[in-house]
Amino acid sequence: MFARLDQTSVPTDMFTGLIESTGTVRTVAPMMEGFRLSIGTVLVGELSVGDSISTNGVCLTVTEVTNEMFDVEVSPETARVTTLGRLAVSHVVNLERPVRADTRMGGHFVQGHVDAVGRVETIQTESEYHRVEIAFPDSLSRYLVLRGSIALDGVSLTVAELRASTFDVQVIPFTWEHTAFSKYSEGDAVNLECDILGKYVMRAMEVRSPDSC
Repeated sequence: MFARLDQTSVPTDMFTGLIESTGTVRTVAPMMEGFRLSIGTVLVGELSVGDSISTNGVCLTVTEVTNEMFDVEVSPETARVTTLGRLAVSHVVNLERPVRADTRMGGHFVQGHVDAVGRVETIQTESEYHRVEIAFPDSLSRYLVLRGSIALDGVSLTVAELRASTFDVQVIPFTWEHTAFSKYSEGDAVNLECDILGKYVMRAMEVRSPDSC
């Protein structure tokens, strides 16, 4: 039901989870291993070959740029353990370029290294907002905290309610309209990346020796 990600990427890449624009999948072309995505977006004029770009929360490398589209290549492992292997022509994806050192830091630190795939359980309208319930695998339980940060398909959000196997996020109208959220349906798979700070804390606690202070 759920998949874990064992994925590597350029270690200096960092994102904020504040989506710059959406893109539309124009073509999905199989390769000897994996496949190539061509994505149309207004960001294309800002991209160059070799750039990193977060695509639905997955850090990928731009391999070709044309007037209207850019290409990225998705490896078999990335396709297997993220939602990218389920993309088809006309799917809308969230896009963000890496954060620059000379810019304001909004959202939270997002690496583009997906921890697991979750599932949209329910979508409820609350006045002008939307509350989305997401199911997650047990492996992520230790990293999720109420009011903590979570990247959902690359979007920085706050955990509004936390249960044993699901959590809620509340999506403001701007985010709903300017990301792929408005295309979601119940049952859809989504990429999840937990807060890196929480992961480092948990790792430190796991390796701490019993006699340490």
